[in-house]
Order: sequence, then C-alpha cells, then structure tokens
Amino acid sequence: MPTLNWIGKDKVINHHLDVPFHTLDKQYTVGDSDSGNKIINGDNLVALKALLPEYEGKIKCIYIDPPYNTGNEGWIYNDNVNAPQIKRWLGQVVGKEGEDLSRHDKWLCMMYPRLQLLHKLLADDGAIFISIDDNEQANLKLLCDEIFGEGNQLANLIWDLGTGTTAGHFTRGHEYILCYSKNKSILPNFKNPNKGEEICHGALKKISAKNPAVEIEFPKGFEYDGENAVFSGILGDSEKEYILSDEMKFEKGKLTKNVIIKAGFAMRNQLEDFIAGKDVYDTKGQRLKRFFFNKNGILFYEKEKTITNPKTVLKDIANTKKGSSDLINIFQKEVFDFPKPQEILFYLFQLITDKSSIILDSFAGSGTTAHAVLNLNKKDGGNRKFILVEMEDYAETITAERVKRVINGYGEGDKAVEGTGGGFDYFSLGKTIFNADGNLNEDVGVEKIREYIWYSETGTSLPSHSNDYFLGSYNATDYYFYYEQKEETILTRENIGTIIKQKAEGYIIYADACQIEKKFMETNNIAFKRIPRDIKKL
Repeated sequence: MPTLNWIGKDKVINHHLDVPFHTLDKQYTVGDSDSGNKIINGDNLVALKALLPEYEGKIKCIYIDPPYNTGNEGWIYNDNVNAPQIKRWLGQVVGKEGEDLSRHDKWLCMMYPRLQLLHKLLADDGAIFISIDDNEQANLKLLCDEIFGEGNQLANLIWDLGTGTTAGHFTRGHEYILCYSKNKSILPNFKNPNKGEEICHGALKKISAKNPAVEIEFPKGFEYDGENAVFSGILGDSEKEYILSDEMKFEKGKLTKNVIIKAGFAMRNQLEDFIAGKDVYDTKGQRLKRFFFNKNGILFYEKEKTITNPKTVLKDIANTKKGSSDLINIFQKEVFDFPKPQEILFYLFQLITDKSSIILDSFAGSGTTAHAVLNLNKKDGGNRKFILVEMEDYAETITAERVKRVINGYGEGDKAVEGTGGGFDYFSLGKTIFNADGNLNEDVGVEKIREYIWYSETGTSLPSHSNDYFLGSYNATDYYFYYEQKEETILTRENIGTIIKQKAEGYIIYADACQIEKKFMETNNIAFKRIPRDIKKL
C-alpha cells in the first residue's frame, strides 16, 4: 500500500498518546436535561481524548468537515491551518521544523492525531464521513488508508452541488465525502433511504371474459387497515366492484369471521396462495408483502420495498446555498460562510445510524450535524445522540445558539419552522487529570479521577454501580481505588477487609502505600498499585 510522508510526520504519528487527559466541565443545559447530547468548546484534539473514557468504540457515525486548506483567510471559519491555535500547536509539537512546513505539511500534521483519536472512538460497526475538496482529497485518502485501513474504505462519494464556482479551466461543481468503516467485514450494506417506498395497489380488476368473476373465501383474522368497521352488499365502483356473501365486520383491524367475496381479482393466484400461507411474488419476481382491506373495505396488495444501494454520486439532495438560506432563516442575518446544508447530513445519517446511535462531529462549525440529528429523530421518533466539538469563539454564539433555536423553533411568518424538541449540555475543557509534577490533580474531583483510573485499566466506561472505593468488576477481577483527598491511604491487614466487600478471582487495589506482606497478597490474588506512580498516562 502506498504511504504518505511529509515534514513533521515523525513528530505527530504517536502524538495522540501524549495529549493530556482533561476533564469536561458542564457549563449549562438547554432543554431536556437528560438528552445525552453534548456541545464542547475547546481544542478538538484535547476534547476527543477527553471523550475516550465514556465513548471509546461507541460512536456509530462520525461526520467531520475539516478545513479544506484553500488558503483563504477571509472566512469567519478560517479554512486553512494558519489559525493561531494550530500555529501554537505546531510550534509545540513539531518544533522548529514547523516554521518550514508547506500548508499541506501543516494540514497533515493537524489531521493525523485527530484521525487517530476518531478511529478509537468509532464503533466496530460504525463509519466516518469526511467532507473535502480537491486541495487535500488525495492526501486525505492516503491518510485514511493508513489509519483506518485501505480495505475499510467504503467509497469516495462525489457530492454534486448542482451549481459551481469558476476555478481555473473548469467550473468546480462538486465536493468529496470520503467514507471509511472501522471494520468493513461486519458492516451491513447501506440501503438508499430515498428509494424503496412500499407501494400499494388495488387488488380488483374489471370483470371480463379474460378475467371472470370468481368467489374467494377470506378467513377470519384477515387484515384491515383501520380499527373497527362493518361493510355489506356491493363495494367498489361500477367497473371494479365486488359482492359480499355476508356482512364483513372488522374489530381491532381484523376480520371477525370468514366471508366469501365474488369479484374480478387482479392477483387471483397470488391471493389464493397468500390466504393459504405461502410466500407470493408478482410476475417480475417482486415479493408481495401482504393483501389487506383498506379503510373503505376495498382489497389492496402491498409489494415489499424495492431496496437499492445508494449511489456514489450524490445528486439532487441539497447545495451549499440551501445551507446558507437555512442559517439566515435561523438567525435572521448572515452569520457563517458556506455552512453545509443539513439535508446532506440527514441523508448520510440515515445510511448508517439506528434510532439510538451516537453521532460525533469534531469540526462542528455552525452546528449542521446537530440540526440533522434532531430532524431525523423528529421524523422517525428516534433517540440519536449528538456530540459536537468546536474550538472557535463562536461555539456558543453560533454553534450552540443554532441548536437551541432548532430545538425551540425558528423563523418568521411563512418561513417559521416548528421546534424539534430535545436538549443538550454545553461543556468547556476543564483541568488535566495530572499536574505538571505528575501527581493527581485533586481539583478535578474524585469522581473524574475514578473514571480515568477505570478507563486506564479496562478501556470501558465506569459502571454505574461503582461506589466508595470499589470501581467495578472486569474479566473476573475487582478494581478498587483506595483514595482520600489530602490524606495518605495505606493498605494494612487490618483495613483490607473493610475495603474488599465481595469475593472475586482477583483484585487490583490502588493506594498510596501497602504494608501487607507479599505472600498474603499473592495467596489472595491481590495486586497493589501505588498512587500516582502506577496510574497509566494515556
């Protein structure tokens, strides 16, 4: 597989491991206090690391719209890597070499550790979508091949914008959306959400010599597309009518007793097979899902959905102008250049998510991802969660404010849009778990330290039943964090029985010191780990 090299790669290839763990400090809640949605203001590299204890391997869908690296510095969202935050970061991580980097080198240095952390957060059956244009598309593909695996590329989608801008010899009318999976072998094929509507057809046909009227007995329990009703006599129109042998009564959507119907049937053989309990297909081999009576008592049949895979060229979904008009309607003024239209993300999220999926966007911009998630939940009654990360100052005034207005409703007059409902918690980046001297930072609170210790040992979220010194059980081992703020904790033969409160195959206990003899510890399968020396720096 071809590999990509650039100045500074050796400095950033493992940099995600050196990023210090920070806490996430909740500032306030908008709407539903139990929504589980998060908007985080801060450096997305630090924020992604902070999300690992709760979300590693749990994110079903990631969408990011990183800087396209066009060199244009006039936007409110600096679409290049000369932003002050990135310059400072390059100076700290890459060092003096960073002064000589091309804009492509800088972009790759910025993206590599972020993609590494996104890979860790992505679920095994999840997928990541990355918007990009010609400036970095080729480099991004090689970067993703290296991090996600060339065999896990799902597609290089082409988004047809419908319109375009003059760019040299051509009018550029498209962008790309690269799509990779965590593990392609366990990811089901995508189904096109804009195709495959269930189609219902009338099951009666005009009586003729070729299609004479026949009598068919419909059994008790036959389906009715309503609740309770009674029909009798002749139903239908003059050309497609049928005669009931007896009263046809329905209760709770089911026929209450057998009834014979005389009519010209459009699908006679299939209908008789369906009544006999067989699978039935039309002449083109498409499965007939069911026969049923509609609310007017007329017989219909429904074909199974015709499902197709989505195409790699995305046409007639939405363009960037739609994104701008939506945002102007939300804020009643222009606040953001070239926002993505929520329709394109709505479409992508339908491909991969279910009703309880978590969707992450670490280059949140104007908050389009949250807008799409909220609309999708409103459409299908889902409970998808979103996590947005935005490092710029407008994270609250634009990103969070847009989401707030989508939840509560926005627009005026005939452009008014009903609120979706829901809510989110707004966070800023908090303190680090460890101080500069390597000791635990007690200012973050014991619970945050406990979450970190558990994650460092198991790679999972702290169990809800964690309490006192007990953290939880994992792989037949019980974990304990014997810790008191401003006070030394020492394991002794006298107090170990009050710390361990249940039997397990093995025990790992963190404390400041241990005075129990080695033989006792080995006999009882107890491992002592010293605070802070033996706490992993992740």
